[in-house]
Amino acid sequence: MPNPDVAIIGAGVVGLATAFELTQRHPALRLLVLEKEPAVAHHQTGHNSGVLHSGIYYRPGSLKAKNCREGRQAMIDFCAAEGIPHDICGKVIVATSEAELPALQLIFERGKQNGVRCEIIDQQRLHELEPHAAGIRAIHVSEAGIVDYRQVCKRLSELVAAAGDNRLLFSTRVTGLKRHGDRIVVETSGGEFDVRHVVNCAGLQSDRVAGMTGQRPPVRIVPFRGEYYELLPDAHALVRNLIYPVPDPAFPFLGVHFTRMIGGSVECGPNAVLALGREAYGKFDVNLWDLVQTLAYPGFARLAAKHWRMGLGETWRSLSKRAFVTALQRLVPDIRGEHLVPAPSGIRAQAVAVDGKLVDDFLVVEAQSVLNVCNAPSPAATASLNRL
Repeated sequence: MPNPDVAIIGAGVVGLATAFELTQRHPALRLLVLEKEPAVAHHQTGHNSGVLHSGIYYRPGSLKAKNCREGRQAMIDFCAAEGIPHDICGKVIVATSEAELPALQLIFERGKQNGVRCEIIDQQRLHELEPHAAGIRAIHVSEAGIVDYRQVCKRLSELVAAAGDNRLLFSTRVTGLKRHGDRIVVETSGGEFDVRHVVNCAGLQSDRVAGMTGQRPPVRIVPFRGEYYELLPDAHALVRNLIYPVPDPAFPFLGVHFTRMIGGSVECGPNAVLALGREAYGKFDVNLWDLVQTLAYPGFARLAAKHWRMGLGETWRSLSKRAFVTALQRLVPDIRGEHLVPAPSGIRAQAVAVDGKLVDDFLVVEAQSVLNVCNAPSPAATASLNRL
């Protein structure tokens, strides 16, 4: 095979959607997708909650708002065309006290500015939609939906492989990037590849890959583990679709919520605690090198100093199932501990600036033929097929 034109690092939904888009726009390009794991969607994409987001939360004019709105429809169209199960089931964002009403109103106004079909509903209408949900008022977002992003990735990978002279290499770790004139040598565990352009979609490892070119990325990835429980089948009737709390506007996590999955199960969570490694999914899994790098980063120290109270609350919910259940009962009072069994955790690649600020929007940095996706938070999966 001749040298590839473009190497895409990472076979999550962002990397595969990038490859797919290139096959549509530039079918003559030779693409090489490199993935260190044995299959697609191994990390963030395969551990998310499978929600098709509406864009209601995001600051109007932000990249997240624009890309979510346009990408959502592109994802729906793709799933319909490719026979991938999805369901535009709607969700409710529930205020459980008077104190949450101003924030609920702000979310509603953002939604209207972003073009989201949503409405504020009273308690009676809430109970028609979700009979077991607590709340004095809510926003009904009829556009929210669910999908299996693993299936999306599987189909994207098949389409990329079938289009032109493209290759997808798995179990192939990128170990270095070196410039030679106007080309880049990508060093991997499976050999070297001479390419014209590199797109870094490495997710949890994106800042490290960005640093391989000698560039200093403007952020550091700090991994946060999200822990979930799953409702036993006998308790599925307590949740019809998606039930969310009013989020803390100072923190880019949505709080524990209920999500009906495309296969019919119902997940509860996640919380957000510091992961002890970028791929340390178990509660007691540790990667010492990752942990040392996180703790030594000045941005993390500043973040911890600012949000330590929030961090303690999240950690307590991680250690105490009873505390987790109590948080869930704010939304659905009939939930009991015996309804819940542990579900697989996920890890969010949260970009943190050196001043301790959580980077809340997409962040893409270009440097001499290398395009680095340095931050791709939710709704990255929903937005991934948007054509800019």
